Amino acid sequence: MELILRKDVQNLGFKDDVVTVKNGYGRNFLIPQGFAHLATSSAKKVLAENLKQRAHKEAKVVADAKALAEALKAIEIKISAKAGGEKLFGSITNIDIAEALAKGGQVIDRKFITSGIVKRTGKYSASVRLHRDVIVELPYEIIAEK
Repeated sequence: MELILRKDVQNLGFKDDVVTVKNGYGRNFLIPQGFAHLATSSAKKVLAENLKQRAHKEAKVVADAKALAEALKAIEIKISAKAGGEKLFGSITNIDIAEALAKGGQVIDRKFITSGIVKRTGKYSASVRLHRDVIVELPYEIIAEK
């Protein structure tokens, strides 16, 4: 089943992508939730025209995302957490990284940060998706509270 996505769907695609999915997934989840609609020939023509008109606006958005990526790279992220030796009492998630970025002056929504769950002190890396074409790797360090 071919569908055109109306919204970004995790592990499937971004808005306005034409994707092929199994019939049940499309019929029972994507279409009823409003995440997609059928990719008929007329819908594909309308999508192509909309993408052509939106292309020059997209260039400005990508440039802004790249500028934000450079600003994010300049921030040094150190997160302090309670620890016994190297092992943390608890864990560090993307929520903690988003809070550290907010303290550094850049507010990024936590759903765009992918880091995994970290349970030890040390240096790690998180990826931040600012745009579908702009993904930046942010190094961060977890230190034990004293």
